[in-house]
Amino acid sequence: MENQQPVDSPRKTEQFIISEELIAEGKWVTFGKTTYMDPTGKTRTWETVKRATRKGQSADGVTIIPVLQRTLRDECIVLVKQFRPPMGSHCLEFPAGLIDDNESPEAAALRELEEETGYKGDIAKGSPVLCTGPGLSNCATHIVTVTINGDEAENARPKAKPGDGEFVEVISLPENDLMNRLEALVAEEHLTVDARVYSYALALKHANTKPFEVPFLKFSGQRRAAMFL
Repeated sequence: MENQQPVDSPRKTEQFIISEELIAEGKWVTFGKTTYMDPTGKTRTWETVKRATRKGQSADGVTIIPVLQRTLRDECIVLVKQFRPPMGSHCLEFPAGLIDDNESPEAAALRELEEETGYKGDIAKGSPVLCTGPGLSNCATHIVTVTINGDEAENARPKAKPGDGEFVEVISLPENDLMNRLEALVAEEHLTVDARVYSYALALKHANTKPFEVPFLKFSGQRRAAMFL
């Protein structure tokens, strides 16, 4: 077998931000142009949206995965449905919100959960800083899983405390049938499911079905014959 010589590849340059130009600024977001160096050494520009509310926090906000637990009942995932003007439709999402000044992601998660759903819970796990739409903005979030004891009196009849202009409907769906219930809601109500909710449901579905599936790889006839030589 003859030796294979490595193919020379273009030398890569470190990528970095050169400058940022503010084009427009609103109360909640800004729009600008970011100039940066690409791997070939060429200068390029990128249109960028950023939140105007971040003030030194590690992320803009928190996304909460609330797991409602009740005796002798299936665990449920608590979601919120609300009209989103940019989408022009109702969306089904995890509860979420911005982190206040001098507030930890965990404290923000518990506060936002109670405000949007009325439930009080306990922190189960928090994530590092995660980007939510890196091709468009620098928006970042912490995903915080919160368990809710549905047997507690304070969670028997939860009452949301929405802010001005917030109109939220709370929807609880069984975790063990989350994907099917989401697809049914989409078909019935023509709403849009947030990508994080759908990804969570898809991961649950794969976790419950894939371990029991026998993997089968497709080989070409030539490769199959080579296996027996």
